[in-house]
Amino acid sequence: MTTTAEIVTFRLLPGSDPHAFAKAAADMEPFLQETGGMISRHLSVDDDGLWTDHILWTSLEAAKSAAAQIRQHPAAEPFVKMIDGPSASMRHAQVHLQQE
Repeated sequence: MTTTAEIVTFRLLPGSDPHAFAKAAADMEPFLQETGGMISRHLSVDDDGLWTDHILWTSLEAAKSAAAQIRQHPAAEPFVKMIDGPSASMRHAQVHLQQE
């Protein structure tokens, strides 16, 4: 299996509280752990308000499976509702180096 990075960039809808958004992201952890494929996750935001959700998965298949399920999972609803959908961009990349 090849470790896969999922990199999603997006902006929040106007008026969204960044702290509430970070909590909503944290509340998704049980779902992500249940997938059995998540290795780690980092959520960040830059000074211009561009968020990046960076998740390491055990495989591309695990990443795609979780993405297909996420919108139906109740824990994801508060998280997804704060994202400006048209601003979102997702890509997957094969990991060649991982340092902790």
